[in-house]
Amino acid sequence: MVEVVGVRYREAGHIYYFTPGKSEYAYNDKVLVESQQAKQIATVAIPKKEIQPEDLPDELKPILHKASAQELNKEAQNIADAKDAFKIAKEKIRLHELEMKLIRAEYTFDRSKMIFYFTADGRVDFRELVKDLAGIFRTRIELRQIGVRDEAKILGGIGPCGRQLCCSTFLGDFIPVSIKMAKDQGLSLNPAKISGLCGRLMCCLKYENDEYEQAKKELPDYGKEIATPDGKGRVVGLNLLSRVIKVRLAGKETPIEYDYEELKEAMAEVGEIHG
Repeated sequence: MVEVVGVRYREAGHIYYFTPGKSEYAYNDKVLVESQQAKQIATVAIPKKEIQPEDLPDELKPILHKASAQELNKEAQNIADAKDAFKIAKEKIRLHELEMKLIRAEYTFDRSKMIFYFTADGRVDFRELVKDLAGIFRTRIELRQIGVRDEAKILGGIGPCGRQLCCSTFLGDFIPVSIKMAKDQGLSLNPAKISGLCGRLMCCLKYENDEYEQAKKELPDYGKEIATPDGKGRVVGLNLLSRVIKVRLAGKETPIEYDYEELKEAMAEVGEIHG
């Protein structure tokens, strides 16, 4: 096992692991680390813990030290300067008539590089733009194209539920979401109902998906004839989360709702336990 500390470069960002050395770091501490490209101020998201070596990257670097007040002031100035740079870059994009939407600008801590994040429908030839920006800011320029989900994560917003977007508040990484999850949960397949601000399927479809999948394995399918304490009937409705089955008995018009636990004994007697 290896002792590590997990840090984030921005709120709800991906967690990167570093070794703590002999120092102790608490949750939310600001620390200085050196990534593959440059030094960065990061926030401790996971205090010291032990992880299997195979679950870690090959090259694990140490945290340099807890960020000093001077370093935090420098970082604050970098953020302010990046906001000014954003406005300048946006104007340059307009002058070059490029089909791209600028999302964010940021300096590395040591100002050895400035990164501009943008979205675009396709490939963009921004070579002349990079030359202009390098001449203005006198540092290395990187233009990084991102997707619409990353755009929503950076910009934030309010979701259909009325709360701040999960991706911009606590989801460190995007999770795979499929239309099958919406079907299994009995949701309307209207894109407007199951899509987030980014236009993609809502991340929250994943949250209860394991419970629905387990319930589908246990409960009988729609249309299946099953035994009940009141005789044979056909399944006409399912509430997977509450494990309630709606059954229409032979010769009866009105379906009856049964808790799955009620049906288990009757179904077991005739070998109908599902899954």
